[in-house]
Amino acid sequence: MKKVVFTLIGILFALLSSAQESQEVYTFLRLPVSAHAAALGGDNITISDDDPTMIFHNPALISNTSDKSINLNFMTYMEGSKSASASFIKAWGERATWGVSAQYMDYGSMKEMTIDNIEVGTFSAKDIAIAGTFAYLLGNRWSGGITLRVISSSIAGYNSMAIATDLGLNYLDDERGWSISAVAKNLGGQVKAFQDTYEKIPFDLQVGVSKEFNAAPLRFSATFSRLNRWDTSFIQHLAIGADVFIGESVYIAAGYNFRRREEMKISEGDSSSSHGAGLSIGAGLTLKRFKLGVAYAKYHVSASSLLINATYSL
Repeated sequence: MKKVVFTLIGILFALLSSAQESQEVYTFLRLPVSAHAAALGGDNITISDDDPTMIFHNPALISNTSDKSINLNFMTYMEGSKSASASFIKAWGERATWGVSAQYMDYGSMKEMTIDNIEVGTFSAKDIAIAGTFAYLLGNRWSGGITLRVISSSIAGYNSMAIATDLGLNYLDDERGWSISAVAKNLGGQVKAFQDTYEKIPFDLQVGVSKEFNAAPLRFSATFSRLNRWDTSFIQHLAIGADVFIGESVYIAAGYNFRRREEMKISEGDSSSSHGAGLSIGAGLTLKRFKLGVAYAKYHVSASSLLINATYSL
């Protein structure tokens, strides 16, 4: 098992030199699902806490999740759009863990116009993804995971479908407070196109690190995303974040995503402003069986987003 996981990760890194992105579909898969990860910049893949929402960010991390954890999530997006997701995690023996998850994005109702700009009705657009995940402890500090995801999208009567895989690897040193991860997300493609043209799905190669300090209730994280695409500056691949722990039950987090800041810039005369895009904040509460996480950030120029996670361990 250990050799298989390392071989798969090696193959994915080899794809770095040839993987290219063009027009993408299913971009809702780039949005964070974990409120904790969202608060730390949105692209975090190294949080080793007992958090089932990390199944959407790094499949290897569910090895640290409590048995029989059920999780529900909700996020507001741009005007009229909302996202919901859920997951369930189950331990299997001493080293294995499996999970199932689902994501749903509703873009609301939109006007249907003719080429002459005449309104003839309305239409809707929806995205759905259903996945199964398996993680395995490869050693005392190493864990690997794989997610197989089926994605479906419908827009005004047109439909498409894709199959994608996430592969994740995590190194965790609890004594020194280090967590290091590598993830290849959405490796796959469409099996049914909207019409005749098959489009790219949002493949994303990420690496990240977190460092927790024994002498202070602090943890810092840095994540590099879209390493398969180098058409922007180096800094735009980086998301950073920091946690402050208040006792064993509460965290407060903040982060900054440099790419999001650049993408959300709006020109205003001779200057431009991102209007706070890139900055994210959040907090979480952990009780014996119940966990709650909340994050605030901006992922679209039209509105800010609020992300809420609720988890219960059966």
